[in-house]
Amino acid sequence: MKLNKLMKTKILLLMPIICFLWSCNEKVKTTTIEKETKSSYFDYSNSDDQKTGGIKMIPIKTAKGTFNVWTKRMGNNPKMKVLLLHGGPGGTHEFFENFDGYLPNEEIEYIYYDQLDSYYSDKPNDSTLWTTEHFVEEVEQVRQALNLDKDNFYLLGQSWGGILAMEYALKYQDHLKGLIISNMMASIPEYEKYAAEVLGPQLPPEVYKEIKAMEAAEDFGNPHYTELVTQHYYTKHILRKPLNEWPEFINRAFSHLNPNIYIYMQGHSEFGVTGNATLKGWDVSGRLKELTVPTLMIGGTYDTMDPKYMEWMSTEVQKGRSLTTNAAHVSQYDDPEAYFSGLIQFIKDVDSGEFK
Repeated sequence: MKLNKLMKTKILLLMPIICFLWSCNEKVKTTTIEKETKSSYFDYSNSDDQKTGGIKMIPIKTAKGTFNVWTKRMGNNPKMKVLLLHGGPGGTHEFFENFDGYLPNEEIEYIYYDQLDSYYSDKPNDSTLWTTEHFVEEVEQVRQALNLDKDNFYLLGQSWGGILAMEYALKYQDHLKGLIISNMMASIPEYEKYAAEVLGPQLPPEVYKEIKAMEAAEDFGNPHYTELVTQHYYTKHILRKPLNEWPEFINRAFSHLNPNIYIYMQGHSEFGVTGNATLKGWDVSGRLKELTVPTLMIGGTYDTMDPKYMEWMSTEVQKGRSLTTNAAHVSQYDDPEAYFSGLIQFIKDVDSGEFK
């Protein structure tokens, strides 16, 4: 009996020690598992842009010298990297800032980029560089500097950026893994026709009459012209909210737009390319069939671009998919649920080989 009592006493004394050792062992296991499963998406530790928070100024060689363009990498994924081409011409990456609310959760890497003469990049202010040919070669130099290739490189262009993305793909699609054209038609004449025959007449008759009269008089600097267009057209076909409800990042992007390059290439009007602006007559609709890379066409029901035409574009490329959002031109903010779910699904389907 005394022996059993002694044994029980020893066991009772050892129990706290055993529990402590077991607890330590479990903590080590948990820590090890956490280390093994920790995502590398936000790990910049072995990157040359860690100190700058992903920002990299990339030198671009041109016929007029070498200039720097601004880029900022968000996240890290060796298989899915999306380079974002902003609109304008002369806009900024800021139009895409709400991508931060959607792509990181899917661990898709994306790169903000301001084209030459846009707000955060160098501004040589040389109109001889304001050509689609120049910007295509600029994108190619950015691609090389960021080590993007056919195994990871997705190119997304919105509005003017969509023109640039199509032109780039027609020349360099062998470098692409996937192509996304957002809110842009493949023909300026067709865009002008849609604006004049469909969207313009939807405005209040007296408003549209005033707008057309000022355009005919080339009175684009008239504050009343700007007021009519922004209050009646922008709130219906750019972003479907009253102007005082537009998000800060969209207003900031518009405030940073370079009017010189915009007017030179697009002109003054939202109803078509005016005067001798250089994008007048641009049309690659007959060449869409040359695109063999997986392609997503994104349009909006209330867009400045014809959503039916965007759907048609997806049938012209050899590997196309269409997404029509319940949105206007800034579809990523106007209908983010549809926009990002469709975009993310496309990227992942291409990556997994399940795209059809």
